[in-house]
Amino acid sequence: MDRLACADLAEFPLQLLLKRHPEWSAYPAAVIAEDKPQAEILWMNEKARRAGVRPDLRFAAASSLAPDLRAGVVPLSEIRKEMAALTEHLRRFTPDVEASHEEPGVFWLSGRGLSLLYPSPEEWAAALYRDIEAAGFRAGVVAGFTRFGTYAVAKTANGAVVFQDPSEERAAARAVELDCLNLDRDFRDTLLKLGIKNVGALLSLPAGGLRERFGPKAYRLYRAASGDLWEPLRPCPFQEPIEQKLLLDDPETDATRLLFFIKRLLHPMLAALAGRGEALSELRLCFLMDRKIRREERIRPAAPTLDPAQLLDLARLRLESAEFSSGVKEIELTARGSPAAPEELRLFAQKPRRDLDAANRALARLRAEFGEGAVARAKLADGHLPEARFVWEPLEQVTLPKPREKTTATLIRRILAKPISLPSQLRTREDGWLLLGPRYGAVERLSGPYIFSGGWWNREIRLEYYFAETRRGDFLWIYYDRLRRRWFLQGWVE
Repeated sequence: MDRLACADLAEFPLQLLLKRHPEWSAYPAAVIAEDKPQAEILWMNEKARRAGVRPDLRFAAASSLAPDLRAGVVPLSEIRKEMAALTEHLRRFTPDVEASHEEPGVFWLSGRGLSLLYPSPEEWAAALYRDIEAAGFRAGVVAGFTRFGTYAVAKTANGAVVFQDPSEERAAARAVELDCLNLDRDFRDTLLKLGIKNVGALLSLPAGGLRERFGPKAYRLYRAASGDLWEPLRPCPFQEPIEQKLLLDDPETDATRLLFFIKRLLHPMLAALAGRGEALSELRLCFLMDRKIRREERIRPAAPTLDPAQLLDLARLRLESAEFSSGVKEIELTARGSPAAPEELRLFAQKPRRDLDAANRALARLRAEFGEGAVARAKLADGHLPEARFVWEPLEQVTLPKPREKTTATLIRRILAKPISLPSQLRTREDGWLLLGPRYGAVERLSGPYIFSGGWWNREIRLEYYFAETRRGDFLWIYYDRLRRRWFLQGWVE
């Protein structure tokens, strides 16, 4: 079992996108850099490749090649979060797991000392592969002897592969095509022009000339493929979560008294986190009730913190919304920390004039009371209709605004979440068209129409937009739906 394994979750961001939208698997799909027509294509599936989509294309050009192309953005924060979660997941098979910092979805694992759990490398690699597949990911798992050899073969492996000796691994790695490796595009294209298509052909080149022509990164790849460069496994550091338990004398249902017990357990946990240079990023509350019933709650502050008042406030909000079917007999707290800067560990910090920490704590309270999706912000998007020009995305933290200098005042159009149906243009004897009743006054002037039409591929629309100025001085943003023959209030201008 003295082996090194490599697990390659090919095109990891694309797999995350397809897990988010499983219905896209039947279509050409791609990950783009940003939600814009001119965004660069980063990863694509096989259906998109057959349609001619390539990484050097823009989304608009790729859509012309594959009209049914589905595309989305996978943020770097989401990739890092999933990589960290998979690292913890793979620790069930070995304590030494290294996640690649250069290529998302690549992991190296040490099999040393696991002979009592897995009698053979074949069983270990097969268990790794089955577990990754059960988690919903497509991967190649290779157990061998060297870092580069297992990585290269994992790029082309279908399932679990185990090498019995280093020469077998070396021969398989030399046959791997360069297209399968994560190489610089210009470097790979130049090699292909020279007829260098696989790792074996690359090793036939002179090392000195390769370094002089393509730089130190290509030379490092050459040394790793030839076996001259040995790098030890650098497993991700693992910190045991800090836990505290309290067995209650009598079953308890009162939220205030439960909060008092949590306070007794929380202070030593925060001291332990501060002792190893961390701040609390997540607190899990586990309540054991009658008949072995367990109830778990999770609290996440806006930012890693060591402030007990902030954490207890979040716990209070969560307990007030929780209902216990029977009395709590045992409380268990589990704290997970993250590295904290020295200034974050200070008890008293100088507060800025605009306290962003206080704003983020307020958002954390809203999430604790109403759920994770309660706090969101509008983000501009490319769309045909006004209501499609923005999307809602979760807001994790508040940042300082960066206003642009304006020499003239700018009018603001405020859009309603749902348009309001308006009466038709009925006129009274003296007043004109009373859009919103007598309070606003009659419409004195209409500017428009500004026509929006299309949607023939899904649902045909034809909207005629107007700016209506009322007698009171309000500027209303309205439209006439030609197909439904009705007027609607879209918003207003300030």
